[in-house]
Amino acid sequence: MKAVIYARFSSDKQNEASIEGQLRECMDYAERTGITVIGNYIDRALSARTDNRPEFRRMIKDSAKGCFDVVLVWKLDRFSRDRYDSAHYKHILKKNGVKVISAKENISEGPEGIILESMLEGMAEYYSAELAVKVKRGMMENALKGKVNGGKPPYGYYVDKERYLCVNETTAPIVKEIFRMYAEGKLVREILAYLDEHSIRTTNGKKFTFSILQKMLGSRRYIGEYKYGEVVIPNAVPAIIDETLFEKVQRRLEKNRRAAASGKAKEDYLLTTKLFCGKCGVYMVGESGVSRGKEIYRYYKCVNARKHTCDKKTVRKEWIESLAVQKAFEIVNDEKIVDYLVDKLFEMQGTANPRLPQLKAQMADVLKKIENIIQAIEQGIIFESTRDRLAELEKQKSELEISILEEQIERPLLTQEQIRFGIERFRKLNIEKEEDKKCLIDNFINAIYLYDDKITFTFNYKDGTKTVLLSECDFTSVGSDTDCFGPPQNSTSFEVLFCGM
Repeated sequence: MKAVIYARFSSDKQNEASIEGQLRECMDYAERTGITVIGNYIDRALSARTDNRPEFRRMIKDSAKGCFDVVLVWKLDRFSRDRYDSAHYKHILKKNGVKVISAKENISEGPEGIILESMLEGMAEYYSAELAVKVKRGMMENALKGKVNGGKPPYGYYVDKERYLCVNETTAPIVKEIFRMYAEGKLVREILAYLDEHSIRTTNGKKFTFSILQKMLGSRRYIGEYKYGEVVIPNAVPAIIDETLFEKVQRRLEKNRRAAASGKAKEDYLLTTKLFCGKCGVYMVGESGVSRGKEIYRYYKCVNARKHTCDKKTVRKEWIESLAVQKAFEIVNDEKIVDYLVDKLFEMQGTANPRLPQLKAQMADVLKKIENIIQAIEQGIIFESTRDRLAELEKQKSELEISILEEQIERPLLTQEQIRFGIERFRKLNIEKEEDKKCLIDNFINAIYLYDDKITFTFNYKDGTKTVLLSECDFTSVGSDTDCFGPPQNSTSFEVLFCGM
């Protein structure tokens, strides 16, 4: 039988050594029972109370390929600590011809084995639930008493032996000065400059940053509040800042947040890094402006035009992005192009994994040699070394089978139908949504060169270049420049088509 090992450790007092121990004992079990291990799936610092484990999910998915017969675990609680999840995923594995075996728990195949396995799973779930309740209860008790539950204390405090927060007489005055300066109208950068000028550092010995100050100014811990989950305990810790000063700081923070938010663009620039100036060949970047009537205009502008070294005109964001989406959508709905992409992607899978063809070629060579020896034996041509040579070839065949299975698990091959299904899914995108527009542009458009009289689109497939005359478009504010600038040389790989599917 061929097996894969599933190993896992959670964050509670476990580390990489736990993984090594699980793998070692599973390998020992495999050697004793004659099971061949062809791969490992390992989840680190993830709880078995949930199935949201990347390697666990990948293992369940890979079981449908028929590459392995057994999932080997150290103990059943490594597989799952939730009985419903355990039963659900074991059912899927069973349908795929795969069973779960515990290396440390001797569970028979008969009815008594079913009872024992269910008891072990129930005990694992009970232990996990009980531990979670105890930990949560203990942390809540700590919070109600004003004790810290871990982590670094806020600047201006220290933790005593009883795990209470205490005011640090050295750093607390600095906290007061920061709040006072901000309340009196000082900018954050001015406060940072003041701290740096006086060589005042964080508890880690590093310079204060904008994010550190923002977090400090908004922390209610400085007025004595302690929050754990949804529970807020007032006066649980000694206060450093009085509430009047704190509220004054909060009002200014809120005012600045609103001012900053009002100036932010409401949209992404979808053609960033894909739109180029046809005159000088550099990127065109997104900008915005406000008219006298307070209307916001968004457009793309040549980087060199911003430096006044290129005279390329700007282009409206909405218009150029809509045109790009339209051209990408035309590709998805062109059956000839889809057929071409399906064939090319299917062919490229072999070249994308050079090891697999080599292994298959070696396998073909070994099979041919085995066949030749068998034919020689049938004709009565037998030497003393014949049996040894045949055994050696059979061993090579077994090793190559395992290597091929490992490669197929690591890099699964898609059928032409699966590739076509993946491409045709783009037809269902809603081009009224920004995320769907971005998906089409990112997957099918490599670059766009904007001239004064035409646009050249370079798509993500060979010879995928199309030129659109601006005179044919509903867009009149263009010049008469006709200089041609070639498409970029570094076309994106075909694999980008399947990102995020």
